[in-house]
Amino acid sequence: MTAGGPLAIICGGGAFPLAVATAARRAGREVVLFPVRGFADADFAAWPHVWTRIGSFGQLRGEMKRRGCREVVFIGNVLRPRLRDVRFDWATLMLLPRIFGMLRGGDDHLLSSIGRIAEEAGFRLVGAHEVAPEILMPAGQLGAVAPSRDELDDVEVGRHALTVTGPLDIGQGLVVMQRHVVAMEAAEGTDLMLARVAELRRIGRITRPARCGVLVKLPKRGQDLRLDMPSLGVRTVEGAAKAGLAGIAVEAGGVIVADMVELVRAADAAGLFVYGLSPAAGAPE
Repeated sequence: MTAGGPLAIICGGGAFPLAVATAARRAGREVVLFPVRGFADADFAAWPHVWTRIGSFGQLRGEMKRRGCREVVFIGNVLRPRLRDVRFDWATLMLLPRIFGMLRGGDDHLLSSIGRIAEEAGFRLVGAHEVAPEILMPAGQLGAVAPSRDELDDVEVGRHALTVTGPLDIGQGLVVMQRHVVAMEAAEGTDLMLARVAELRRIGRITRPARCGVLVKLPKRGQDLRLDMPSLGVRTVEGAAKAGLAGIAVEAGGVIVADMVELVRAADAAGLFVYGLSPAAGAPE
Protein backbone atom coordinates (compact mmCIF):
# COMPACT_ATOMS: atom_id res chain seq x y z
CA MET A 1 0.00 0.00 0.00
CA THR A 2 2.94 2.32 0.56
CA ALA A 3 3.85 4.87 -2.10
CA GLY A 4 7.27 5.42 -0.53
CA GLY A 5 8.34 8.09 1.88
CA PRO A 6 6.87 8.97 5.25
CA LEU A 7 3.12 9.03 5.80
CA ALA A 8 1.78 12.51 6.57
CA ILE A 9 -0.88 12.51 9.29
CA ILE A 10 -2.94 15.70 9.61
CA CYS A 11 -3.96 15.64 13.27
CA GLY A 12 -7.12 17.09 14.75
CA GLY A 13 -8.24 16.61 18.33
CA GLY A 14 -8.66 13.39 20.28
CA ALA A 15 -6.78 10.13 20.63
CA PHE A 16 -7.08 8.85 17.06
CA PRO A 17 -4.07 10.64 15.49
CA LEU A 18 -1.60 8.92 17.82
CA ALA A 19 -3.46 5.59 17.51
CA VAL A 20 -3.05 5.74 13.73
CA ALA A 21 0.58 6.89 13.98
CA THR A 22 1.39 4.04 16.37
CA ALA A 23 -0.21 1.47 14.06
CA ALA A 24 1.64 2.84 11.03
CA ARG A 25 4.97 2.76 12.85
CA ARG A 26 4.25 -0.78 14.08
CA ALA A 27 3.74 -1.79 10.44
CA GLY A 28 7.16 -0.38 9.58
CA ARG A 29 6.00 2.93 8.11
CA GLU A 30 7.72 6.24 8.79
CA VAL A 31 5.33 9.01 9.80
CA VAL A 32 5.36 12.78 10.11
CA LEU A 33 2.55 14.33 12.14
CA PHE A 34 1.05 17.72 11.31
CA PRO A 35 -1.05 18.73 14.34
CA VAL A 36 -3.53 21.56 13.67
CA ARG A 37 -3.24 24.42 16.14
CA GLY A 38 -6.37 25.04 18.17
CA PHE A 39 -7.63 21.48 17.68
CA ALA A 40 -4.88 18.88 18.17
CA ASP A 41 -4.54 18.17 21.89
CA ALA A 42 -2.31 15.08 22.17
CA ASP A 43 1.34 15.04 23.28
CA PHE A 44 3.40 14.93 20.08
CA ALA A 45 6.81 15.35 21.71
CA ALA A 46 7.91 11.78 20.95
CA TRP A 47 6.95 12.01 17.27
CA PRO A 48 8.40 13.84 14.28
CA HIS A 49 5.91 16.65 13.86
CA VAL A 50 5.31 20.10 12.40
CA TRP A 51 2.57 22.30 13.78
CA THR A 52 0.25 23.80 11.19
CA ARG A 53 -2.90 25.87 11.26
CA ILE A 54 -6.08 26.26 9.27
CA GLY A 55 -5.44 28.72 6.47
CA SER A 56 -1.78 27.79 5.89
CA PHE A 57 -2.15 25.31 3.05
CA GLY A 58 0.99 26.58 1.33
CA GLN A 59 3.12 25.97 4.41
CA LEU A 60 1.58 22.54 4.95
CA ARG A 61 2.03 21.50 1.32
CA GLY A 62 5.63 22.68 1.32
CA GLU A 63 6.52 20.86 4.54
CA MET A 64 4.95 17.61 3.38
CA LYS A 65 6.83 17.72 0.09
CA ARG A 66 10.09 18.74 1.76
CA ARG A 67 9.87 15.69 4.03
CA GLY A 68 9.11 13.35 1.13
CA CYS A 69 5.48 12.61 2.05
CA ARG A 70 3.36 11.39 -0.83
CA GLU A 71 0.47 9.88 1.13
CA VAL A 72 -1.66 11.71 3.68
CA VAL A 73 -4.18 10.74 6.35
CA PHE A 74 -6.68 13.17 7.85
CA ILE A 75 -7.76 12.13 11.36
CA GLY A 76 -9.14 13.79 14.49
CA ASN A 77 -11.72 16.40 15.42
CA VAL A 78 -11.68 19.76 13.65
CA LEU A 79 -14.59 22.21 13.73
CA ARG A 80 -15.50 24.56 10.91
CA PRO A 81 -13.78 27.90 11.55
CA ARG A 82 -15.23 31.34 11.01
CA LEU A 83 -13.42 32.80 8.02
CA ARG A 84 -12.85 36.10 9.82
CA ASP A 85 -10.83 34.20 12.44
CA VAL A 86 -8.52 32.53 9.90
CA ARG A 87 -5.14 33.94 8.83
CA PHE A 88 -4.57 32.84 5.25
CA ASP A 89 -1.22 32.34 3.60
CA TRP A 90 -0.84 33.21 -0.08
CA ALA A 91 -1.53 29.68 -1.39
CA THR A 92 -4.75 29.51 0.61
CA LEU A 93 -5.83 32.99 -0.53
CA MET A 94 -5.63 31.73 -4.11
CA LEU A 95 -8.15 29.05 -3.14
CA LEU A 96 -10.66 31.40 -1.50
CA PRO A 97 -13.26 31.22 -4.29
CA ARG A 98 -13.28 27.44 -3.90
CA ILE A 99 -13.28 27.67 -0.11
CA PHE A 100 -16.42 29.84 -0.14
CA GLY A 101 -18.15 27.15 -2.23
CA MET A 102 -16.85 24.37 0.04
CA LEU A 103 -18.43 26.00 3.10
CA ARG A 104 -21.86 26.15 1.47
CA GLY A 105 -23.02 22.62 2.15
CA GLY A 106 -22.79 19.73 4.56
CA ASP A 107 -19.76 18.04 6.01
CA ASP A 108 -19.50 15.51 3.19
CA HIS A 109 -19.32 18.31 0.64
CA LEU A 110 -16.69 20.19 2.65
CA LEU A 111 -14.48 17.17 3.30
CA SER A 112 -14.65 15.82 -0.24
CA SER A 113 -13.61 19.27 -1.50
CA ILE A 114 -10.63 19.30 0.89
CA GLY A 115 -9.70 15.86 -0.37
CA ARG A 116 -9.75 17.01 -3.99
CA ILE A 117 -7.46 19.93 -3.17
CA ALA A 118 -4.97 17.58 -1.51
CA GLU A 119 -5.04 15.22 -4.48
CA GLU A 120 -4.59 18.10 -6.93
CA ALA A 121 -1.50 19.09 -4.94
CA GLY A 122 -0.01 15.68 -5.70
CA PHE A 123 -0.82 13.70 -2.56
CA ARG A 124 -2.63 10.38 -2.28
CA LEU A 125 -5.38 10.27 0.33
CA VAL A 126 -5.32 7.23 2.59
CA GLY A 127 -8.01 6.29 5.09
CA ALA A 128 -7.03 5.92 8.73
CA HIS A 129 -8.67 2.49 8.65
CA GLU A 130 -6.36 1.45 5.80
CA VAL A 131 -3.28 2.39 7.81
CA ALA A 132 -4.62 0.98 11.09
CA PRO A 133 -7.22 -1.74 10.38
CA GLU A 134 -7.05 -2.82 14.03
CA ILE A 135 -9.02 0.30 15.02
CA LEU A 136 -12.06 -0.83 13.02
CA MET A 137 -15.08 -1.97 15.02
CA PRO A 138 -15.50 -5.77 14.78
CA ALA A 139 -18.82 -7.53 14.24
CA GLY A 140 -20.90 -8.92 17.07
CA GLN A 141 -21.04 -8.36 20.81
CA LEU A 142 -18.15 -6.70 22.62
CA GLY A 143 -17.91 -7.05 26.37
CA ALA A 144 -20.08 -8.86 28.89
CA VAL A 145 -23.49 -7.29 28.21
CA ALA A 146 -25.70 -8.63 25.43
CA PRO A 147 -28.52 -6.71 23.72
CA SER A 148 -32.07 -8.01 24.16
CA ARG A 149 -34.40 -8.77 21.28
CA ASP A 150 -36.31 -5.54 21.90
CA GLU A 151 -33.07 -3.59 21.85
CA LEU A 152 -32.07 -5.18 18.56
CA ASP A 153 -35.46 -4.09 17.21
CA ASP A 154 -34.55 -0.54 18.23
CA VAL A 155 -31.25 -0.96 16.40
CA GLU A 156 -33.08 -1.90 13.21
CA VAL A 157 -35.32 1.16 13.49
CA GLY A 158 -32.20 3.30 13.88
CA ARG A 159 -30.44 1.65 10.97
CA HIS A 160 -33.43 2.27 8.71
CA ALA A 161 -33.77 5.90 9.82
CA LEU A 162 -30.09 6.61 9.16
CA THR A 163 -30.31 4.98 5.74
CA VAL A 164 -33.13 7.37 4.87
CA THR A 165 -31.49 10.52 6.28
CA GLY A 166 -27.94 9.73 5.15
CA PRO A 167 -28.28 11.36 1.70
CA LEU A 168 -29.33 14.60 3.43
CA ASP A 169 -25.89 14.79 5.16
CA ILE A 170 -27.45 15.42 8.57
CA GLY A 171 -25.50 13.23 10.97
CA GLN A 172 -24.16 9.78 11.67
CA GLY A 173 -26.02 8.83 14.86
CA LEU A 174 -29.38 8.80 16.58
CA VAL A 175 -31.09 7.45 19.69
CA VAL A 176 -34.03 5.04 19.52
CA MET A 177 -36.23 4.09 22.48
CA GLN A 178 -38.93 1.47 22.12
CA ARG A 179 -38.92 1.83 18.32
CA HIS A 180 -39.18 5.63 18.54
CA VAL A 181 -36.41 7.98 17.37
CA VAL A 182 -36.00 10.47 20.22
CA ALA A 183 -32.85 12.32 19.10
CA MET A 184 -30.78 12.72 15.93
CA GLU A 185 -27.24 13.97 15.66
CA ALA A 186 -26.65 17.13 13.65
CA ALA A 187 -24.02 19.86 13.98
CA GLU A 188 -23.55 19.26 17.73
CA GLY A 189 -22.05 15.77 17.28
CA THR A 190 -22.73 12.51 19.09
CA ASP A 191 -21.61 13.47 22.59
CA LEU A 192 -23.72 16.64 22.77
CA MET A 193 -26.69 14.76 21.33
CA LEU A 194 -26.37 12.29 24.22
CA ALA A 195 -26.14 15.19 26.67
CA ARG A 196 -29.39 16.49 25.17
CA VAL A 197 -31.05 13.12 25.76
CA ALA A 198 -29.85 13.16 29.38
CA GLU A 199 -31.33 16.65 29.81
CA LEU A 200 -34.63 15.57 28.24
CA ARG A 201 -34.79 12.79 30.82
CA ARG A 202 -34.00 15.22 33.62
CA ILE A 203 -36.81 17.64 32.71
CA GLY A 204 -39.32 14.86 32.09
CA ARG A 205 -39.62 15.12 28.31
CA ILE A 206 -38.41 11.51 28.11
CA THR A 207 -40.29 9.34 30.60
CA ARG A 208 -39.10 5.90 29.57
CA PRO A 209 -37.26 3.97 32.29
CA ALA A 210 -33.50 4.00 32.70
CA ARG A 211 -31.54 1.46 30.68
CA CYS A 212 -33.92 1.98 27.77
CA GLY A 213 -32.81 3.00 24.33
CA VAL A 214 -29.90 2.52 21.95
CA LEU A 215 -27.39 4.82 20.30
CA VAL A 216 -27.07 3.73 16.67
CA LYS A 217 -24.19 5.09 14.61
CA LEU A 218 -23.37 4.34 10.96
CA PRO A 219 -21.40 6.00 8.18
CA LYS A 220 -23.59 7.82 5.70
CA ARG A 221 -23.99 5.95 2.42
CA GLY A 222 -21.59 7.28 -0.19
CA GLN A 223 -19.48 8.99 2.50
CA ASP A 224 -15.76 9.16 1.75
CA LEU A 225 -14.40 7.12 4.65
CA ARG A 226 -10.86 8.29 3.92
CA LEU A 227 -11.86 11.69 5.27
CA ASP A 228 -14.68 11.17 7.74
CA MET A 229 -15.18 7.81 9.38
CA PRO A 230 -17.48 7.72 12.43
CA SER A 231 -15.71 7.07 15.72
CA LEU A 232 -16.55 5.57 19.08
CA GLY A 233 -14.73 6.08 22.36
CA VAL A 234 -14.97 5.98 26.12
CA ARG A 235 -16.49 9.47 26.24
CA THR A 236 -19.39 8.30 24.11
CA VAL A 237 -19.93 5.28 26.36
CA GLU A 238 -20.02 7.59 29.37
CA GLY A 239 -22.48 9.87 27.59
CA ALA A 240 -24.74 6.95 26.71
CA ALA A 241 -24.73 5.85 30.36
CA LYS A 242 -25.65 9.36 31.56
CA ALA A 243 -28.44 9.43 28.98
CA GLY A 244 -29.87 6.25 30.54
CA LEU A 245 -29.39 4.11 27.44
CA ALA A 246 -29.08 0.34 27.33
CA GLY A 247 -26.33 0.21 24.75
CA ILE A 248 -24.60 1.24 21.56
CA ALA A 249 -24.73 -0.32 18.11
CA VAL A 250 -22.38 0.77 15.33
CA GLU A 251 -21.47 -0.57 11.92
CA ALA A 252 -18.70 -3.16 11.99
CA GLY A 253 -15.91 -2.10 9.67
CA GLY A 254 -17.48 1.35 9.34
CA VAL A 255 -16.63 2.88 12.72
CA ILE A 256 -13.21 3.34 14.33
CA VAL A 257 -12.28 2.84 17.99
CA ALA A 258 -9.04 4.29 19.35
CA ASP A 259 -8.71 1.85 22.28
CA MET A 260 -10.90 -1.26 22.10
CA VAL A 261 -9.83 -2.56 25.52
CA GLU A 262 -10.72 0.69 27.28
CA LEU A 263 -14.00 0.89 25.40
CA VAL A 264 -15.08 -2.58 26.54
CA ARG A 265 -13.93 -1.89 30.09
CA ALA A 266 -15.99 1.32 30.23
CA ALA A 267 -19.07 -0.35 28.72
CA ASP A 268 -18.94 -3.28 31.14
CA ALA A 269 -18.51 -0.93 34.10
CA ALA A 270 -21.56 1.05 32.97
CA GLY A 271 -23.64 -2.06 32.24
CA LEU A 272 -24.05 -1.15 28.57
CA PHE A 273 -23.83 -3.41 25.55
CA VAL A 274 -21.68 -2.52 22.54
CA TYR A 275 -22.58 -4.26 19.31
CA GLY A 276 -21.00 -4.32 15.83
CA LEU A 277 -23.54 -4.55 13.02
CA SER A 278 -22.64 -6.26 9.77
CA PRO A 279 -23.25 -3.72 6.98
CA ALA A 280 -24.30 -6.48 4.61
CA ALA A 281 -26.84 -8.12 6.91
CA GLY A 282 -30.52 -7.23 7.01
CA ALA A 283 -30.50 -7.67 10.78
CA PRO A 284 -27.95 -8.19 13.53
CA GLU A 285 -26.64 -11.69 13.93
